[in-house]
Amino acid sequence: MPKLTPPLVAPSLLSADFSRAGEEAAAVEKAGADWLHLDVMDGHFVPNITFGPLMLQALRPHVKIPFDVHLMIQPVDLFLEPFVKAGANHLLVHIESGPHVYRTLQHIQALGAKPGIVLCPATPPEAISEVMGIVDIILVMTVNPGFGGQQFLPSQLEKIRKIREMIEKTGRDIRLMVDGGINHETAPLAVAAGADVIVAGTAVYGQKDYAEAIKRLKSFS
Repeated sequence: MPKLTPPLVAPSLLSADFSRAGEEAAAVEKAGADWLHLDVMDGHFVPNITFGPLMLQALRPHVKIPFDVHLMIQPVDLFLEPFVKAGANHLLVHIESGPHVYRTLQHIQALGAKPGIVLCPATPPEAISEVMGIVDIILVMTVNPGFGGQQFLPSQLEKIRKIREMIEKTGRDIRLMVDGGINHETAPLAVAAGADVIVAGTAVYGQKDYAEAIKRLKSFS
């Protein structure tokens, strides 16, 4: 495999020790994380429940890196402003989370956060063709959303390649993220396909040395 440009690494707090959330967030920042990924689940859009804006508000004083917030909730529009006020820098929404996703993305932009769109494994890349002009981040789920610790779906690599082509055609600076089953073996596959940000849960928080884990994800050693 040719040498790849190191991706940004966004550890997912979902895999951290929630009883020490502030310390865990600060620890990955110190270890070299670029963003902190926060998975918000409502038990309705996905079969799990995590946390809301109060968690972000509590964490924000502990870390300076961007809060990358993945909203797996429905309806989503009611909660955009509360999450931005709580400290979210990026808000990522699913194309299926509401009837007017372009308006949702415009609202995120108006609130001063970076808008992102998320594709589940069954969502085709063509579904986001009409929002390429407004999104700053595209997240391809390489597992079915809802739980951490799942196995990477190789079937999503072709989708990543297609979306990278779509991004290049826009001429815009759009980040392409992957989330799900990412480790030092699958990260190079995703990056080779075109991803430039990787979300890592147990590949960081499940390791004894967070700095070494992040370094390994960036170097593919």
